[in-house]
Amino acid sequence: MSTRPRVLIADDYPDMVKAVSRLLALDCDVVGSVADGGAVLEAAGRLQPDVIVLDVHLPNINALEACRAITRAHPNMKVVMFTALDDPNARQAFFEAGASAFISKLASADLLPAIQRAHAHT
Repeated sequence: MSTRPRVLIADDYPDMVKAVSRLLALDCDVVGSVADGGAVLEAAGRLQPDVIVLDVHLPNINALEACRAITRAHPNMKVVMFTALDDPNARQAFFEAGASAFISKLASADLLPAIQRAHAHT
């Protein structure tokens, strides 16, 4: 395991992708970004990130199904949900689907520690 997690960002807002990339730049290797749910499944297989930062609301595939598919196909790959959604039921559903963390976009300072914790358990 490398000391710097390899991270794929899946978010359909380019400004959010840029902000997350800047936030992670010093401590992670951002290996790519995608803007829809279908692309995240393909990119996960092609880029083999350690951690995927996955927005809950992506076009073309339900994020819950994407999370489930990623963690099934790539058991060592971790998924960190990063969302504006504040719903305890959704949080529980994503954990049951294999997510390692559920971080609010309003608490972006929590994102890097969540990625580092997830990466430590790969």
